[in-house]
This record gives sequence, C-alpha cells and structure tokens, in this order.
Amino acid sequence: MTHESAARAAEAARRYYGTSDVDGFYEAVWGGEDIHTGVYADAHEPVAVASRRTVELAARKVADRLGPGSEVLDLGSGYGGPARYLAARFGCRVVALNISEAQNERHRKTNAEHGLDGLVEVVTGSFQDIPYPAGRFDVVWSQEAFCHSGDREELLGEAVRVLRPQGELVFTDVMASDAVPHDVLRPVVARLEVEELATPDFYRRRLAGLGLTHIDFDDRSDQLLTHYLRLTEETDRRATELGNVISPAYVADLLENLPLWVDACRKGRMSWGIFHCHRN
Repeated sequence: MTHESAARAAEAARRYYGTSDVDGFYEAVWGGEDIHTGVYADAHEPVAVASRRTVELAARKVADRLGPGSEVLDLGSGYGGPARYLAARFGCRVVALNISEAQNERHRKTNAEHGLDGLVEVVTGSFQDIPYPAGRFDVVWSQEAFCHSGDREELLGEAVRVLRPQGELVFTDVMASDAVPHDVLRPVVARLEVEELATPDFYRRRLAGLGLTHIDFDDRSDQLLTHYLRLTEETDRRATELGNVISPAYVADLLENLPLWVDACRKGRMSWGIFHCHRN
C-alpha cells in the first residue's frame, strides 16, 4: 500500500460517511450512536443494545488506564457514542478524530446536549496523519474504522507513535479470516467503498513488529453472523419506513448487499473481535 492508496481510501471514507443515505441508515437501523458490530445476548436483541455492549467490553480491557486526568484518542470516532461513554463513565478526556465533518457536527451537538463537550474534543482529520505529538495519549481506541484505511501499516505506526509509554491500544475491526483471498470479499465490502480487509494475522504481526506486547485478540467472530442477520432483518422489515429517510435505491442496495455479508459469515470468511495490546 502507498500514500496514494491511503489518500484514495480516505476520500472514499469521507464520501461514504458524508451521504444522507448512509447517515439515515445508521440512524434508523443501527441506532445512530455506536456504529460497529454488536455482541448479542440473544439473536433478537436490538442492534443498538448489542453495539453498546461492545463498547463496554472494550472499555473493560483498558479500564485501569482510564480516569480523570487520562487522555484517550478515538480514531474514526463516527457519531461519538464510544467517546461519550468513556468520558461519562471514567471522567477521562477524549479526543475524537474523524474524517467526516457531517458526522462531526452531529457529534459536537450531541456532546453539548449531554454536557460532555468539556471532556470530548471533536477534531476533523485523518488517522493516517494524526495531528498530535508522540507520547500524548494513555489509550488509543478505535471501533470498525481501520477497515477504511488504505495503508494500515502506516495507520498502526501513527497509533503507536502517539501512545505514552505503558499506554494501551484497543480496537475492533471487520476483517477477512486468515488465508481468505482478498478478491473473494470484494463484492461484500463494495458498499463501504473498501478495496480489501485486513486479517487477524496481519494485525498480530504488525503490532508485534511495532514493539507492542501482551497482544490479545478476543475473537468474537461468531457475533458477525448474528449482527448481519439482525441488520438484514431490520432493513427488510422496515423497508417501507426507511424509504422515508433514505432513498429507495439505497434501500434496494442494502437488501442486495447485506445478504452477502450474511453468506460470507456463514462460510467462515470473515473475522471480528477486540484487539488489545500495550506499549512498553
């Protein structure tokens, strides 16, 4: 991967998350707060409830590093659900770096409504070039954003650069299963304008190469099937209603694309979970 591919990926992510159709889908079906894969207590649980559980599970892994006076960098912070949770739960300061100004405007407004704008700073920018000095943050956090990177080696290097000594990195990402050819999943991820996914083995090797220790992958790949079944069910059930907030063409695209995710998950071609590691 090159800087050119990273720039293309950044522009694709900016375009994707800046559309009213995508915004409407995440608001209506996903809950508009935590837009990432959920951990489900049962197969019929609301997507928003399961997605918040993922935030809680990830937060437990870094809880010892969080509290008043600590700083978290949330890379690809979306609508800010995790940033608000961390600030409210632990009293830490969160810098939320995100490429979509449309999402960031809503993020800032919601922070103010919750009285958290003093703890959460929303910054428009790319995680390929983090605008902060080395050793700034106690925790670097991300949920389902690294899949949008066109140069994940550079991205991880940036994430580690801004970690303090003994700082911790925690992230989730949608991945291809190890040894699955990239082209197999291209029709699946086309809706996201993503060219290819990383694998768990890539992250393990790269994190170790950057000198991180205690690298743990909490493999929750089984949750992907439940999650995409729930998204497909909700989109199909509410298709008429959704047509009032997103274009009928986009609803049709979703109903064509989401079953591809379900099929890929059933065939074991996709992986997901929570990575957690430490900087020396």
